[in-house]
Amino acid sequence: MSLLIKNGRIITAVDDYMADVYIEKDKVTLIGRSMEMEADQVIDATGKYVIPGGIDPHTHLDMPFGGTVSADDFETGTRAAAFGGTTTLIDFAIQTKGHSTLEALDTWHAKADGKTAIDYGFHMIVTDMDDDRLHEMRALADAGVTSYKMFMAYPGVLYVDDGTIFRAMRKAGEDGTVVCMHAENGIVIDEIVKRAVAEGKTAPKYHALTRPTRMEAEGVHRAISIAEVAGVPVYIVHLSSSDALEQVTQARNRGVHAFAETCPQYLFLDYSYYEKEGFEGAKYVMTPALRDKWNQDKLWRGLQFGDLCSVATDHCPFCFKDQKELGRNNFAQIPNGAPGVENRMSLVFNGGVVQERISVNKFVQLTSTAAAKMFGLFPKKGTIAVGSDADIVVFDPNRKETISVNNPCTHHMNVDYNTYEGFEVTGFSDTVISRGKVIVKDNTYLGRKGDGAFLKRGLYNGFP
Repeated sequence: MSLLIKNGRIITAVDDYMADVYIEKDKVTLIGRSMEMEADQVIDATGKYVIPGGIDPHTHLDMPFGGTVSADDFETGTRAAAFGGTTTLIDFAIQTKGHSTLEALDTWHAKADGKTAIDYGFHMIVTDMDDDRLHEMRALADAGVTSYKMFMAYPGVLYVDDGTIFRAMRKAGEDGTVVCMHAENGIVIDEIVKRAVAEGKTAPKYHALTRPTRMEAEGVHRAISIAEVAGVPVYIVHLSSSDALEQVTQARNRGVHAFAETCPQYLFLDYSYYEKEGFEGAKYVMTPALRDKWNQDKLWRGLQFGDLCSVATDHCPFCFKDQKELGRNNFAQIPNGAPGVENRMSLVFNGGVVQERISVNKFVQLTSTAAAKMFGLFPKKGTIAVGSDADIVVFDPNRKETISVNNPCTHHMNVDYNTYEGFEVTGFSDTVISRGKVIVKDNTYLGRKGDGAFLKRGLYNGFP
């Protein structure tokens, strides 16, 4: 099959020009002005942007947590991502303590294989790593899993101690791979939580009030310090606060290979959502918690100046009625996570480009190119260039929508609420192409279950 996209404004992280794009099978094969050539399908992109498909490097599909499982599996979650203009995601396989990470990879392959609408990769969550299993990290890299995640939070579940962190970081650095860190001081936070519950402070808002920003900042500082000594690039996931960002900025000023992402929830939502009537605040129980609103300006500044390199979602949805209810009598038992994979592109475009915080090139950088470069996918993904995968979104910069669980244009996620209910956005994904195949057009899904392929990612090659 061949596909010709005509009359569009092509925007990458570094380019902005008018041209046509010709696609054969799954690759971009020709880019030029006013091309007159035969194609099996022609898309007129007049008045629209032609951008690389979004890459979300942080999702949790079909993930066990808190006695339940995230509401989107690899079929529903990747289809919703496609509707929103994301054509690649990197999910997290989870090692069970005491078991092999290679066994965990097999488990997550089984969850995803033959189900996904878009291409996908895996990070590996490491929950323990003795010396006699360090060789597994090299085997994971050879299998295309070139990044690992460790938790300083959730004692007794996902938490790993500093010795394990250093041991795994040192091996990752030797192998040329990347370590992602959930950086909060979970040990101290656990003590604060216990005290709050003992005092009868069990409402959803106490999820935030027991997780102070200083404990995030301490975790970020410690994670970066250990990584610096271990000689490995470190990527802080879902950074939420000015306190934590300050630690990243200081490290980068020293020349440390320290990177960080933030998420739409920290750019657009704030602590006040926990003060909603009744149990409504449970919808926003996620970790890290939502912060005071003033942090948002600091995070946008971090994106503008490059100390925050990408915007991911941490998409981890739990239904309000059947799953969040597990913690109705105790905030500590509310499953942590919220939906967002479908709305990321429009939210960042509206809050960034439309509101003149970032350029259109920076928008592409934050939603696609940075993740491709960070996690061994560039230039196969994350750009529009001859030879790259034809993962392309025809994006309408003028289309307006109101995000709502009841709006069939903005909500295909398998969850009974939308985190951004009522948000009005300008900028919307009109046509979504995955490896040369149109999978979404005019809010209609044209793909098939299993269209997506597993991506074996390359090693860390430096991040400009």
